[in-house]
Amino acid sequence: MNKKTMYNLTYGLFVLTSAHEGKDSGCIVNTAAQVTSEPNRISITVNKANFTHDLVRDSGKFNISILSEEAGFDIYKHFGFQSGRTVDKFSGFENCKRSGNGLYYITAGTNGFIGAEVEQTVDLGSHTMFIASVKEMEILSEIPSATYAYYQSAVKLRPEQTASAGKTVWRCTVCGYVYEGEELPEDYICPLCKHPASDFEKVTG
Repeated sequence: MNKKTMYNLTYGLFVLTSAHEGKDSGCIVNTAAQVTSEPNRISITVNKANFTHDLVRDSGKFNISILSEEAGFDIYKHFGFQSGRTVDKFSGFENCKRSGNGLYYITAGTNGFIGAEVEQTVDLGSHTMFIASVKEMEILSEIPSATYAYYQSAVKLRPEQTASAGKTVWRCTVCGYVYEGEELPEDYICPLCKHPASDFEKVTG
């Protein structure tokens, strides 16, 4: 079974933001989708390990900023490769504004945002699906939306390091970090993007 087949699914990339009890945070998600048009509802599915997940759960509201092809790797790194539990992601971050619901949305590297209020939740084990009614939305630019395929081909870091003759390295398929060694520990976590060993591919020289 080739896990890379999942990269062929066409879906976008977004910055999910929320806040609760004075704490703001955001994370990268690829699971936002419209589920009904009348009334207008969207869904997001968020890993329970993300701090933003808890903010959405506790506040019942969120914004989705739609990443465009203008977004550089820095925005993915800022919102995707560090945890809001230990870092205030909006401290010193200037490319944002608050919408009518009081939450931040991202103003650079995005082409629109949607503000929504949670109506239903579905427990999916490691993730929660939030189904929400759309309360506000605005177009921010005409630059095309970034898809996951676009991120993989044009944005993700491409480390120059490759396996030399007779050597083996393991490359993170999410951020490109390289681990040297014949075997990758089963419990290994990427030090850059925090993804597990299952997201590494073996490269043999």
